Amino acid sequence: MSQRTGPLRRARAGGPAAQAGPAVVALGGGHGLAATLTALRHLSERLTAVVTVADDGGSSGRLRAELGVLPPGDLRMALSALCDDTEWGRTWRDVLQHRFTSDGGLDDHAVGNLLIVALWEQVGDAVAGLDLVGQLLGARGRVLPMSSVPLAIEADVVGLHADPAQRDVVRGQVAVATTEGDVVGVRLLPPDPPARPEALEAVGAADWVVLGPGSWFTSVIPHLLVPDLAAALLATPARRCLVLNLAAEDGEASGMSAADHVRALAAHAPGLRLDAVLADPSAVEDVDDLTRAVEVLGARLVLRQVGRSGAPEHDPLRLAAAFRDVFDGVLGDVAPPRRRRPAGR
Repeated sequence: MSQRTGPLRRARAGGPAAQAGPAVVALGGGHGLAATLTALRHLSERLTAVVTVADDGGSSGRLRAELGVLPPGDLRMALSALCDDTEWGRTWRDVLQHRFTSDGGLDDHAVGNLLIVALWEQVGDAVAGLDLVGQLLGARGRVLPMSSVPLAIEADVVGLHADPAQRDVVRGQVAVATTEGDVVGVRLLPPDPPARPEALEAVGAADWVVLGPGSWFTSVIPHLLVPDLAAALLATPARRCLVLNLAAEDGEASGMSAADHVRALAAHAPGLRLDAVLADPSAVEDVDDLTRAVEVLGARLVLRQVGRSGAPEHDPLRLAAAFRDVFDGVLGDVAPPRRRRPAGR
């Protein structure tokens, strides 16, 4: 069997190795979702990424505006995170992420964005096109858009004027993500977007659903604003885990504590219950406050070191170990586990 065809054949075969581990659905977008998927690949190959489709900046925004397609960038990043860990998979991952630099129209376009949109035009269906890219990469899982149509994000923002109570409406993913004000609420346009049926099916069949980390108001919370997807998250028999960020982001979540993030999520998803909230101790300002916010959602707080040393980035192996603790039922800890002293010392 040649190296060129091997990963594709394995992906299509769906043998026993492809069914290892729990069925996990991860919801989010951008670098946060990619971090989750990279960690989950160590635990399972039954993975589904459900990705936001509201990006309006960069290469994705240009393709969306010119061709009327779903923004492909976050979908591309999720596919890259799930790529097969072989020379074939790593090569194609790098190709997907490659960006052109030129003085012309191709400048800053990612190859993967162009490939995904080309396949959409060829096959006429967003999910079928993404599945073909997944086969090409030997992806350990599936990537789905959360909605069938491109979405816009609109936020209510305070703090942009001398009067701190004055509210402004900020529209667009990039504008919301970079606002200098405080976001107090977000909504989607259109307000009742259709969910992809494949995403609803995956949520209903999952063992675990993972939300976060990521840009809170533009990547994490939007999943809860698609009515059918929100209903599926409430109705699924799966357990639900929320992963908090390692640091408050500049812009949309500037100044928000870990507990504020949980309360913002709860405010946008009445009735949502969680089983676990995973946080890095270094990112928690007040454990008691966070514990109270988590308990309102019916969850337990799990504190684990999941960041890289010296950098506000998730470490894939540490995050995978934390997910294993959560999935195996270690849900009661509200402090990092103590190391046992060696006998006789």
